[in-house]
Amino acid sequence: MITVSCESDRDRWRCEVRIGDDPDATRHQVAVSDEDLVKLAPAGTSVERVVEASFVFLLEREPPGSILPQFDLAVIARYFPEYEREIRRRLRVASRDSAERYEQGSS
Repeated sequence: MITVSCESDRDRWRCEVRIGDDPDATRHQVAVSDEDLVKLAPAGTSVERVVEASFVFLLEREPPGSILPQFDLAVIARYFPEYEREIRRRLRVASRDSAERYEQGSS
């Protein structure tokens, strides 16, 4: 289970992430610039959704304890060059799926 809460801080977001809901849960602080949010996600995607998708991506590649306790979201691309392309793809698919479900529900 990934829990994300974010607060705006001028031109960036400060996010608290918790992985797990047991005593061994890990906690992480992630900074997300408005620029990165625009670069990575379709318009209207919440910063929480971007951070959650980014942690799913990370957890597919490493255990929770290996994820830095504090970092800027853009750092992920230094370790995993495919990150930006993959996150954009995943969020586009999620956005399209949500739009299709909305359209089906309103018909």
